[in-house]
Amino acid sequence: MSAKSILFVALGLVTAWFLIVWWRLARAARVAGRERDDAPATGFHGAVAFVMCFFDTLGIGNFATTTSMFKLRRSVRDEWIPGTLNVGYALPTVAQAFIYIAIVQVDFTTLLSMIAASVAGAWLGAGVVARWPRRNIQIGMGGALLAAATLMLMTQLQLVPGGGEAQALTGPRLAAGLLGNFALGSLMTLGIGLYGPCLILVSLLGMDPRAAFPIMMGSCAFLMPIGGVRFIREGSYSLRAALVMTIAGIPAVLIAAYIVKQMPLAYVRWLVVVVVVYAATMMLRSAMVERRTPAPAGVPM
Repeated sequence: MSAKSILFVALGLVTAWFLIVWWRLARAARVAGRERDDAPATGFHGAVAFVMCFFDTLGIGNFATTTSMFKLRRSVRDEWIPGTLNVGYALPTVAQAFIYIAIVQVDFTTLLSMIAASVAGAWLGAGVVARWPRRNIQIGMGGALLAAATLMLMTQLQLVPGGGEAQALTGPRLAAGLLGNFALGSLMTLGIGLYGPCLILVSLLGMDPRAAFPIMMGSCAFLMPIGGVRFIREGSYSLRAALVMTIAGIPAVLIAAYIVKQMPLAYVRWLVVVVVVYAATMMLRSAMVERRTPAPAGVPM
């Protein structure tokens, strides 16, 4: 069995584990009467997930834009947005990973080690964020979204290197890549997507930007189910929204990968920058309102 086949088997096992744990925990919460959900607008969540996963497969990223839509409609509680994103987009991202790992060449050692670093970061980060009060998450997500918008703007203005031709990282560059992907995995739990920052990271390290696709999608495909389970255990996500996002996202990935494949995205990226800045502003504004509003007794702020 080839190394790539072993990676596919491992990804399949992680995906199966995620589905089993999600089903069991959701069922246990329902039976115990502990199920909480404030997201009845499932049609809206499905439409958002389909559009965002379509562009995500083409390299735009969907965390920041989905956060913007949820914030605009107030369709998911702020403190549940990170968990809902990680749970709801886990399976569509797994589909992306299978596709891009199969068709894009990249050094296996580099791919595997970068994936492991991101998973470690997400596991540690999710355990912290899932227990944070709403205001902390609002501030964290607001800052993370502004950072994401800055990176997107730098990319659009071509202020970062376009990358090299390397298919592998070794020595100090590999160490820098692992540290960077560990940090990006941690930030995933705050709702900042890994795709854009990872593309910039591998380009700065001299790799072929095309090599970023299996790295970033493989990283997310492993870290999102693992981090998502921690959010599920804490009940820090919207079950209905996550289910609809999963169902709508998978066909969008297949359409983008096998039918559309590529399209001019320059204008879309400019729109994304504007939308993400808007979401960051609204999130930080909500945090300021939370600060001014006295919390009811026994309710964490």
